[in-house]
Amino acid sequence: MELETKVLSRELQQRMYDNGLTIGTAESCTGGRVAEAIIATPGASKYFKGGVICYSNEVKENLLGVSAQVLAEKSAVSEEVAIQMVKGACETLKTDYTVAVTGYAGPVAGENDGVPVGTIWVACGTRDNTLTLKLNEDFGRDINLAIATNRALRLMLDFLEQEKGAETE
Repeated sequence: MELETKVLSRELQQRMYDNGLTIGTAESCTGGRVAEAIIATPGASKYFKGGVICYSNEVKENLLGVSAQVLAEKSAVSEEVAIQMVKGACETLKTDYTVAVTGYAGPVAGENDGVPVGTIWVACGTRDNTLTLKLNEDFGRDINLAIATNRALRLMLDFLEQEKGAETE
């Protein structure tokens, strides 16, 4: 999986370079792993602006503008929160794109809002448009986080491809 992550990071870098774009991250359960994968490729400082590790709901609300009502009604592990994390991070970090991840990688101590361990929402996009993906299998914490990191990079590349296709139509 590590090799795949490197390949995806290099491909993302090329897309950012080719188009003069910037990207950031907003990560809860992955705790910076997506940002780490991006910056592992030399030259990332030319397009990666930074990341927000928002493990707590308080940081999601105060730094990214995630709605307290959505957090209360849907839980932090929801598509709606992942989308709001993307939009908030694009605004906060002043990036063209953001990749966001929120979920329960496992094991969970205490209350998890009835959401099963292994449920992870990945979102990517811009202030105006997002693409989401739900992961919902529990392979253990380390593998869950590795899968989420890879899927986040792949989803961002898919989003860029969709945008490119929409421009040529």
